[in-house]
Amino acid sequence: MIVGYARVSSTGQDHQTQVDRLKAVGCEKVFSEKLSGLDRDRPELQKALEFVREGDVLVITKLDRLARSASHLHQIVDGLTAKGVGFKVLDDSGIDTTTRSGKLLFGILASFAEFETALRRERQLDGIAKAKAEGKTGGRPALITSELKARIATMKKEGASVRQIAAQVGFSKSAVQKVIEETR
Repeated sequence: MIVGYARVSSTGQDHQTQVDRLKAVGCEKVFSEKLSGLDRDRPELQKALEFVREGDVLVITKLDRLARSASHLHQIVDGLTAKGVGFKVLDDSGIDTTTRSGKLLFGILASFAEFETALRRERQLDGIAKAKAEGKTGGRPALITSELKARIATMKKEGASVRQIAAQVGFSKSAVQKVIEETR
């Protein structure tokens, strides 16, 4: 039996394209989930690994859909091999652990995938450091300006209630209350 596994990293992404591709190559059963590859507690992957039997083949669309590190990837594939289950990757057609050359290519590409993930993480950290050095803190910009804070403080000193101030400046009562507490 050909069994598929599809995964996307976050709830904002859609794994339907992966599922469709897996079904198109003959997967009779497809396990799919929306979890980070760094999360080793992936219930659907666990179900897929428990479901496959000797003679089956587990198919994924891309190598990084299964694991984020070479050691974890090798651990999964070693477990499949011990059960007599083959492993194939659609986007890397040379990876087919049912052949000697496929096993070799699998080892090489798994190392490259881990290297690429490390580079991506390094670039991300460099970008964050650069943004911090430029004074950018991330997140959305503050909506309550220093001028608005001064206006809120003045209105409060003049006797306006928090509710009245909130209605006039267009912010919630809790936001106004926070500004008032900050200015005390």
